[in-house]
Amino acid sequence: MKEQEARETATATAMEAAPDEIDSDTPMIEIEGLCKSYGSFTALNNLHLRIGKGTVFGFVGPNGAGKSTTMSILATLLAPTSGTAKVGGFEVADHPDRVRKLIGYMPDFFGVYDQFKTTEYLHFYGGSYGIPRAEREKLIPQLLELVNLTDKANVYVDSLSRGMKQRLCLARCLVHDPEVLILDEPASGLDPRARIEMREILKELKMMGKTILISSHILPELAEMVDEIGVIEHGSLIAHGKVSDIQARLRVKRVLHIRLLGDAEEAARFLEDCAHVTGVEREGNDLRVHFGGQDEEQIELLRELIASGRRIISFHEAQTNLEDVFLAITKGGDLSS
Repeated sequence: MKEQEARETATATAMEAAPDEIDSDTPMIEIEGLCKSYGSFTALNNLHLRIGKGTVFGFVGPNGAGKSTTMSILATLLAPTSGTAKVGGFEVADHPDRVRKLIGYMPDFFGVYDQFKTTEYLHFYGGSYGIPRAEREKLIPQLLELVNLTDKANVYVDSLSRGMKQRLCLARCLVHDPEVLILDEPASGLDPRARIEMREILKELKMMGKTILISSHILPELAEMVDEIGVIEHGSLIAHGKVSDIQARLRVKRVLHIRLLGDAEEAARFLEDCAHVTGVEREGNDLRVHFGGQDEEQIELLRELIASGRRIISFHEAQTNLEDVFLAITKGGDLSS
C-alpha cells in the first residue's frame, strides 16, 4: 500500500503544474491554417476553426474527410505538417502536457484491459493522472453513476456489452475532470437504446459546462445536442456555424407540405402555375411543393389556394434537419446569405 501511494505521489509530482484559469474570452479550441500531409496525400488542407468555452460542436463529414486527423492532432497524438492548433490557449505541439490535462479524448476505436474489473480500470487511469486513492474512492462511484454503470462496478470489463464499454471509456475520459472533451464517433456501432443512453449522458455533460467536440454520422441525433456544426470534406471546412443559421441559409430551397380534402391532382396543376413554385409531387391527397420564395410569398401562396376554393387540411414548411444540411452542403448546396 505504501509503495503504491509513493508511486502515485511521484506521478503527481512529475506532472506539470495545473494551467492557470482560462479567460472566458479565450477559445477553448483554436485552429489556424492546419495542414496534415502523408506524402502526396493531403488529409487536412488549411483548416481554420474556433470553438468557444462551453460550446458543443458537431464535426460532420464523410469517411476520410479529416475528422479523426484533426482530433488526433488536438489530442497531441499526431503532429501537424503546418499550422497551429491550441486548446485552452496552449499550442498542442509546444505544450502537450498542459493540453493533456485539459482534454478527455475518446478515439473512434479504443482498447480496454479485459482482465480488470470496471472499478479497477478507472483506478488505473485515475492513478495515472496522479489522483490519490482516497479521492478516487469518492470519484469513481460518481463517474459510474454518471454513465449509468453503477451496477457494473465489480464486473470484468470483457463481460460488458459494446455500449457499456463505450460508456466506460467516456468515464475514463472524465476521471481528471477535463474542461474539453474530444469524442470521435462515440455512438459508432451502438444499438438504438445504447445510442439514446450515450446521447443523454452527453446532454448532461453539456449542462455541466464542458466544451465538447464530437464527430458522428448519426446526424439527426447530433442536431439535438450541438450548438454549432462544422462540415469537413477533403480536409477543408466547407461550412461552419450555428445549426439554425445554416438551416436558415438553406431555406432558399423550401419544401411545403400541403394536405387537401378533395381533388389533390387538380390542386397540383394549379400550384405548378403559381409564382416561386419549382415543382410539385403528389401522393394521394398530400402535396410536396418545392418553393423558392420567402415568408411573404409563402403567405401569398396560401391566400391563393384558399381563394381558389381548395379545402386545405394542413399547410406547413418541412423542417430542414441536420442530415438535409449535410447532404445539401456536400452536394454543393448554396450557403450564401
